[in-house]
Amino acid sequence: MADSDIDIRDFMEDDEDFSSDLDKGQKYEHFRFVADKGQGLLRIDKFLFDRIEGISRNRIQQAADAGCILVNDVAVKSSYKVKPEDVISIVMDTPRRELEIVPEDIPLRVVYEDDDLLVIDKPAGLVVHPGHGNYTGTLVNALAYYLRYEEGIEMDDSRLGLVHRIDKDTSGLLLVAKTPEAKTDLSAQFYKKTTKRQYVALVWGNVENDEGRIEGNLGRDPKDRMLMRVFPDGEQGKPAVTHYKVLERFGYVTLVQCRLETGRTHQIRVHLKYIGHPLFNDERYGGNEILRGTHFAKYKQFVYNCFAICPRQCLHAETLGFVHPRTREELFFASPLPADMQAVIDKWRGYTAMR
Repeated sequence: MADSDIDIRDFMEDDEDFSSDLDKGQKYEHFRFVADKGQGLLRIDKFLFDRIEGISRNRIQQAADAGCILVNDVAVKSSYKVKPEDVISIVMDTPRRELEIVPEDIPLRVVYEDDDLLVIDKPAGLVVHPGHGNYTGTLVNALAYYLRYEEGIEMDDSRLGLVHRIDKDTSGLLLVAKTPEAKTDLSAQFYKKTTKRQYVALVWGNVENDEGRIEGNLGRDPKDRMLMRVFPDGEQGKPAVTHYKVLERFGYVTLVQCRLETGRTHQIRVHLKYIGHPLFNDERYGGNEILRGTHFAKYKQFVYNCFAICPRQCLHAETLGFVHPRTREELFFASPLPADMQAVIDKWRGYTAMR
């Protein structure tokens, strides 16, 4: 969908027009952002453009002209420069329309559960929470069914206890809070970067260094809002740091372990592409093409067979560590590689041995 086809009202989840006079009645907050302490001066339309998926600068400017954008509770124009710790709200004169969460009997692999939280091993292909184009069949719908008899669970919450997420086609461990207190505590751990998360990824190319650190602000690509990109100058996006370590080399592809210092949208996928090593079979970021290797037909067929075995980006959330929100015990969980990734790795291992 092109930006010209997108209406900011779709993201505010109501049918109110911007031309309405917001000063005539109560205002209802639909979006809220808090600028980081290190935020540099940046026009608010650029700031919001980088944070709201699938919206145009023009629609943001219209929202500002209608008085829908507040900074520290004061309406501002689109030229306003965001400052550190500014509280930015997008408001309308009608309440936010809540998304109905329908409980669905979708099997879940529960690794751990107690009165405060769940740890789930998510399969590839399962969308985490409802959104545009995915209103049913998500992990949240599955959780609504699984937790349907629990007291105190807000079943109309579109994130239903989620304190972080992983992409639809990424497999691995996810943490879910079962109480508001647990969600607050666990969310704070993610914000303070004290959780321990490692991923395993198969990437194109022979990664030069055995280990390294990738740093670069991540934000939405102005030319394609479905993609994230690195902004090395730091003017746009949010700070992101990924640490990687080579586990095994197969010549044309490399198996790496990634440790997240931050948790941004598509962080590992974008950071590894940024250093020249897109994830194997990552369609969104170009890894579904043959990027390394020979021109022989036999080799091409081998790669296409690998794509068919694992028809998604080869990325798995392998470990998750955190402090229990109530007992303060340190917990650590590990998930084995799923069958599709393991099969592809075994094929590359065999191919390398035959060369």
